[in-house]
Amino acid sequence: MKQLSALSSEVKQYLVVTGNYWAFTLTDGALRMLVVLHFYSLGYSPLEIAALFLFYEIFGVVTNLFGGYLGARVGLNRTMNIGLALQVGALLLLTVPNEMLTVLWVMAAQALSGIAKDLNKMSAKSAIKLLVPDDQQSSLYTWVARLTGSKNALKGVGFFLGGLLLTVLGFTGAVLTMAIALALVWVSSIVLLKKDLGKASVKPKFREIFSKSPAINALSAARLFLFGARDVWFVIALPVYLSATLGWDFWAVGSYLAVWVIGYGFVQAFAPHITGKASGRVPDGKSAGLWAFALAGLPALIALGLIAELSALWVITIGLMLFAVLFAVNSSLHSYLIVSYAKSDGVSLDVGFYYMANAMGRLIGTLLSGWVFQQWGLEACLWVSTTFIVTAAVISTKLPRHERA
Repeated sequence: MKQLSALSSEVKQYLVVTGNYWAFTLTDGALRMLVVLHFYSLGYSPLEIAALFLFYEIFGVVTNLFGGYLGARVGLNRTMNIGLALQVGALLLLTVPNEMLTVLWVMAAQALSGIAKDLNKMSAKSAIKLLVPDDQQSSLYTWVARLTGSKNALKGVGFFLGGLLLTVLGFTGAVLTMAIALALVWVSSIVLLKKDLGKASVKPKFREIFSKSPAINALSAARLFLFGARDVWFVIALPVYLSATLGWDFWAVGSYLAVWVIGYGFVQAFAPHITGKASGRVPDGKSAGLWAFALAGLPALIALGLIAELSALWVITIGLMLFAVLFAVNSSLHSYLIVSYAKSDGVSLDVGFYYMANAMGRLIGTLLSGWVFQQWGLEACLWVSTTFIVTAAVISTKLPRHERA
């Protein structure tokens, strides 16, 4: 306690922001796994399950676009607390009896959850920019990687938690338990979070929600295709494939995907060491392009392994391990570059625009994951993923590079 009280107010605020982000991420990962597995058990098709997340992703796009503007005007503390409150509401909406869980009802609850998730993430990522001086880019890269990596590791724990809670408490009991726990976090955040965090010195105009920076526009486009490439085979197609084709139960599917996301998160946290931070190098646009090209062949290799009728379990497992490492580095590089490119005053405007593109990529990937898998299978999803990553790599060649000494 003595060490905690000796910390600066900026570090204490960072700890509160991070704690909120972690708690939210646990419920977000668990809820996604609960919805996929529970509604598949009720007889929903992969495309119908993808439709349940339609509003989640659509409202994520809208929220990132307008949430950055809102954060710059009223402060990141308010946008983060609004996000926590909305997630509690979304969870409570899903505690109704099964006969009331119609497609539209679940889509409405997912819409609230999508708004909540992106308000929370935008607030957390923007806050780091305010707590690290602009002349300490190496430190900024480290802190962004740690926050992003820890978030994804906890999202994996959330997948595991979702499968466990569904098995032990059932769907209704699981979402109610999470709603109560997150409500306690929300109350604590209202008390502890600083009132003017991230508030712009001059209130931004509404038209400023669209970025005028070529670097941010290019990075946002690359991010759209990068995350579309992941979700097109990971979100719907893979868990349904493991359940339907390999015959795994809920617990096995949730645990398997949880271990992958946790490992991916740990790699993300250590990405600065992988990309050369130890030798004093800070990544630039060239780094993003090279790592994207390195990732591009992996989904194709997994697809070829499945087409050749090699052991599906080993092909997917080894492929996922390699994909986790390369995708984690790509994601971490992007997360650092957007915070680095963003303006300090009203930082959430630039970060919000970038995560709007991120949400758009997830939306496209989720819809394609259900539709392409239902029509042509997992291999087709992997070919689409390859195409998306190549596109992201080509766009990344337009990003700024460091000046030669």
